[in-house]
Amino acid sequence: MLISSFSLHQSVFEHLPDAVYLIDPQTSNILDCNAAALHQVGLPRDEVVQHSVLSLQKDVIGIEQWASIAQAVREAQGQFVFIGRHRHRSGAEVPVEVTTSAFMHQGCEYFVSVARDIGRRLALEQDLNDRDVQLRYALTEASDGLWDWNLLNNEVFFSPQLKRMLGYGPHEMKPTLETWATNVHPDDASRVRRALQEHIKGLRERYEAEYRLRNRNGHYLWVHDRGRVCERDAQGQPIRVVGMVQNITDRKHAEQALQMQASHDALTGLLNRRECERILQQQLQRCQQQNLPLGLCLFDLDHFKDINDRFGHQTGDLVLRKVAHEIQAHVRAADYLFRWGGEEFLLVSAGAPCGHVLHCAQRLRARLAELDWPEVPGLHGISCSFGVAMFPEHGQQADDLFLAADSALYRAKAQGRNRVELAVMA
Repeated sequence: MLISSFSLHQSVFEHLPDAVYLIDPQTSNILDCNAAALHQVGLPRDEVVQHSVLSLQKDVIGIEQWASIAQAVREAQGQFVFIGRHRHRSGAEVPVEVTTSAFMHQGCEYFVSVARDIGRRLALEQDLNDRDVQLRYALTEASDGLWDWNLLNNEVFFSPQLKRMLGYGPHEMKPTLETWATNVHPDDASRVRRALQEHIKGLRERYEAEYRLRNRNGHYLWVHDRGRVCERDAQGQPIRVVGMVQNITDRKHAEQALQMQASHDALTGLLNRRECERILQQQLQRCQQQNLPLGLCLFDLDHFKDINDRFGHQTGDLVLRKVAHEIQAHVRAADYLFRWGGEEFLLVSAGAPCGHVLHCAQRLRARLAELDWPEVPGLHGISCSFGVAMFPEHGQQADDLFLAADSALYRAKAQGRNRVELAVMA
């Protein structure tokens, strides 16, 4: 008995073990799917067919990103592979490897996507005995993304999670340092590169930065990037740096919205970071016009994380308020004191010579070290590290001065904390 070609193809389509979707690339609507696709997401046919693929795929957000991916599928001229997560009816996530091809039929363009459940494969990878693979997997799963930079050949491994966070497929980001560097926001690039190079040179204990990183659509995400040298050659020179990236866009947007509402920090009552940027620029212009010096003193509490860990964040807030009150009471009325962020503070002294700023920093350091803490039983004192930069010696612009003070602060930390360091000449 002969079976028609259509019936045979339909039977094969329905009995394939992997999920198969026929998609309209213009609208992202699913035109048809097989039984394996319905089983994979636990949904009936009428809740899948004629619905957008965006309703299933957790890692494709909005028609704009879909249009970008659709174009990449066309340009692939073969198979475009994407690692993502499908939504299951139960609320669970189904990790999938999606292979998509474009084809024409009767003058119309279609996509066919094969979505393979890779949950078992990921579970097996976790059991691999190779120590480096286990470490990479663990770090990757613990963050939004992992990067691994080989300094010898300048190649950089970008984890699938990092690529997914930025909207790329697994084979789209070239494994070079330039791929990352060209996507850092121009206003952040100098600061971030300097922090990374200072860590590689041994001037910082670790590399850490918050900055804006461009995604595939050209939009910028705020990220918290942390890394450390993890391998050196026989001469002790670094040859490998590994780091983790966390998407903090939502947090940053929330912070920016709050900063727009007020000029003062709600916890300490000091002027906030937004006001600092405005006032520092204003004071710097005045000093430039009148040929006056300006001192910038950046300082933070040593081992503040230990205080939060031992006594709780409520006590940590109490410590920050008391420190802010003490500092405010011991600076000139003409000086500006800001809470820069976290346990960091910034003091701007317009018209003050270098000797005065250094003396003020030493006086504040000694005062904070002598504070008693009867309100926190078990806390036997705190200390602060200070970094000082001067205009015009250490920079002509606000950003240059801040970078110089920040480097001096890290040098103070590296040399034992509870000390004042002056920036090196620009």
